[in-house]
Amino acid sequence: MKYGIKGFFFSVIFTLSACTETVDVSTRYEFEGRTALDYIMLHEKYSTYEQLLHQVKVSSVSKTTVAQLLDARGHFTIFAPTNEAIQAHLDTLYAQHEIDAPAWEGFRDSLKLDSVRRMIVLNSIIDSGDDYPAFETIDLPVTQDAEIPLPNMNDRKLTVYYGEENGDIFINGCLLDATQRDIPLSNGYLHAVKQVIAPNDITMGNFFSQILIDRSEGYHVMAMLVKAVGLTDTLKKYRDEVYEKRYQQGLIPDEWYTYEGYAPQHRYMGFTCFAETDAFWSETLGKPALDITVQDVVDYLTDRNIYPDARKDQNYCDEGNFLHRFVTYHFLPEKLSKDHLVYHYNEEGYNENMNARGVAMCDYYTTMGQRRLLKLYECAENEGTFLNRFPNLDNGRSGNYHELSCDPGKEGIFVGKPDLEGKNSLINGYVYPIDQLLVFDDETARNMGKSRLRFDATSLWPEFMNNDIRCSKITDERHLRVCIPKDVIYPYLADLRLSDDTYFIYWTARGWGWMNYLGDEVNIQGNMDVTMRLPPVPYTDTYELRYSCQNGGVMGNRGIFQFYWGEDPDNLAAMDIPLDLMIGSEQRSTKAGYFPSGIGWEQDTDDDDYNINVDKIMRNKGFMKGANIYRAGSVVARKSSITMRRIIIKKKMEANKMYYLRFKACLDDPKREFYLDYLELCPKSVYDNPYEPEDIW
Repeated sequence: MKYGIKGFFFSVIFTLSACTETVDVSTRYEFEGRTALDYIMLHEKYSTYEQLLHQVKVSSVSKTTVAQLLDARGHFTIFAPTNEAIQAHLDTLYAQHEIDAPAWEGFRDSLKLDSVRRMIVLNSIIDSGDDYPAFETIDLPVTQDAEIPLPNMNDRKLTVYYGEENGDIFINGCLLDATQRDIPLSNGYLHAVKQVIAPNDITMGNFFSQILIDRSEGYHVMAMLVKAVGLTDTLKKYRDEVYEKRYQQGLIPDEWYTYEGYAPQHRYMGFTCFAETDAFWSETLGKPALDITVQDVVDYLTDRNIYPDARKDQNYCDEGNFLHRFVTYHFLPEKLSKDHLVYHYNEEGYNENMNARGVAMCDYYTTMGQRRLLKLYECAENEGTFLNRFPNLDNGRSGNYHELSCDPGKEGIFVGKPDLEGKNSLINGYVYPIDQLLVFDDETARNMGKSRLRFDATSLWPEFMNNDIRCSKITDERHLRVCIPKDVIYPYLADLRLSDDTYFIYWTARGWGWMNYLGDEVNIQGNMDVTMRLPPVPYTDTYELRYSCQNGGVMGNRGIFQFYWGEDPDNLAAMDIPLDLMIGSEQRSTKAGYFPSGIGWEQDTDDDDYNINVDKIMRNKGFMKGANIYRAGSVVARKSSITMRRIIIKKKMEANKMYYLRFKACLDDPKREFYLDYLELCPKSVYDNPYEPEDIW
């Protein structure tokens, strides 16, 4: 539950008058014992912080101060800066010539003074609302550089880093006081910090622009290339202000249809950049990074025959230009924190509490500019994340799907640790350092084109990552069920068309034990008609497009749907006969009862030859067993009788072409459901390989 800049309180009462709000805290009664404000007032070391709490309002239109809020009922996590920490921040502002003296009297204008006060206070507090507890250090994410699930009052996600010695914990680079943390309060926990938490409010576009102005090293070459190809303005995008206004005006319905669900409060935009460092360019080109020019990079790429089929003119802003293709392949249109470069949840061997990886996992994302796939890969055998790594896996029927080895030339590129301190902490994205040249060359395309490509449904839409919807770890009702606005209300997902009678609901399903890849699913209801853009294929080949399905649903509410596919989203051809989602592996589940399905599914035996024959029988009928890579509880998806994969399309697909998928309800029953978990694009070289059959994973 969030408020302040992020949105509205959901546990308090608003009264709006003349663009001001009064927060009624009478319902937020005090518990016995000390509130957060009590504790802060009793300790002189927080006296400056206390003054700021009384001066800062909870939002720009609020009459209630943050001090009043911390004196009421709630679940607050407070990273309280000491007097010394706040003074050190003022000293830094003075050293940077932003104020005339290292004191509050040194501010040149009231707007800057108010901004700094708000920054210190709002960044220091996370309000979990009434439905989610405050965070002790034991509750913080265990993965390095992972984000705390809830944002602070300044609508920023804070990251956690653990020092190698002495149990040090850093929040956005600020050290927690080991002797003054996990202090229990009647309305939360307080942790003393030795620096002011001050994430930057600049966008990625402004970040790169400032590098050029300051001539600072680190990513100067990338900043120069970003400007050359005309990406700067795009990377400045942060929030859809039209959606913001419509939501605040109540024009975006907040609870929809059959299931209780909530519309997203915001529509943010974000970016992830994997950038060769200045150190890489300096060593590669043999000259200081600040002396490197765009022409130097152009000459180097030309000599190496990078993107030979692209135009070699100097119109770098054109998508067909080779420099534009080079630069944009480094950017994803979604904001991915370190712990979300590859998503984990219920794959074999994964243990979130122990921070233990299981089987090899990857996500495929479509890059900016010319649409190409970028593979992000993680495994238990290697620390960190790799780009475009193609290892040899133990993927036999009795294997464990762990990495065995990696052939030369297929090792991929290691993703470095992002700098999240000060000016490097961006409001709309992350910049990750890499020390090798990142290109989508023929070898990468061929390797990717020999792979089965699996896409969790929500990975297809950047809005799910940019707005913390995908696989949210927050378990209150607002985050468990998210309703995407219909197009007639607001087209929230850029690569999706929803008819007026379509209700698009996303379930994180955290802790529910559903037999879904990564736990979550999309549940679409109504007399639906949905058209989505598919991810690009890396290499021209014949591909199977597969759909992971579960039969039946609640009370047999699954429906029957016709699929369409093609290049023109307004004129797609029907594919095969309609898909009946009431058909399961063993039975057809309807409201009238259960009937044999007749598709040939059988539980695996100890006889691999027999199991292979069962798989062939199912494939001949257009079905496959579930993937062996994930489980629900003790049951692996392949062994589950309620989940399968359906082959819905087998067509030649060309690289650099756009394809669309449409699914339309065949039954005139608005209560029927369409289930969407994940899709697979599998090339013929994998599914019809006579020497190495496709694995079961």
